[in-house]
Amino acid sequence: MTETHHPDVRVRPATAADRPTVERLWPLFRHDLSEFRGVLPAADGTFRSERVGHAFTGPGWAPYLFTRGDSPAGFAFVRALDAPVRVLNSFFVVRGARGSGLGLRAAREVLTRHPGPWTIAYQHDNPAAVRFWPRVAQDLAGDTWTHEARPVPDRPELPPDLWISFTVHAPRPAPAGGDGGGAEGARSTHR
Repeated sequence: MTETHHPDVRVRPATAADRPTVERLWPLFRHDLSEFRGVLPAADGTFRSERVGHAFTGPGWAPYLFTRGDSPAGFAFVRALDAPVRVLNSFFVVRGARGSGLGLRAAREVLTRHPGPWTIAYQHDNPAAVRFWPRVAQDLAGDTWTHEARPVPDRPELPPDLWISFTVHAPRPAPAGGDGGGAEGARSTHR
């Protein structure tokens, strides 16, 4: 699908009023990830969801909601804002919005809101993530990014995750008389 610009796309911090929406999107995210980790829902049909609570109430966490028009289109959870390296803990774009450029725009907007060092995990067997996250890193950090395989904590039976690391620099002020530009701004991650 060709990327298109949607002027009605918003990427914003999620509020307490947004939490029910994010809670309804969460199982879609976990279902997508289950393809790469073989994780099944609990006996009651739900996936673990404690990360949603952490994102909304935990110190050093920040939740974001992506919308297109009046419809939710995805979310991101940032953690370790109180640590030297920020972590994009969860990133999800609803399937109907994938391939439209919304994921790239959302990643750019979330990451540039918190300049500094970042690390993002994704699964080596997730082809969309393998294409997406290096593109984000290249876009935000040029050639100054790295990636490495790291074991999945407490899951030695799983293949290692790939971790991409780079630094996001604070946006430069727009030149006098400029319009300020703006960042354009998918894929699953789970650490």
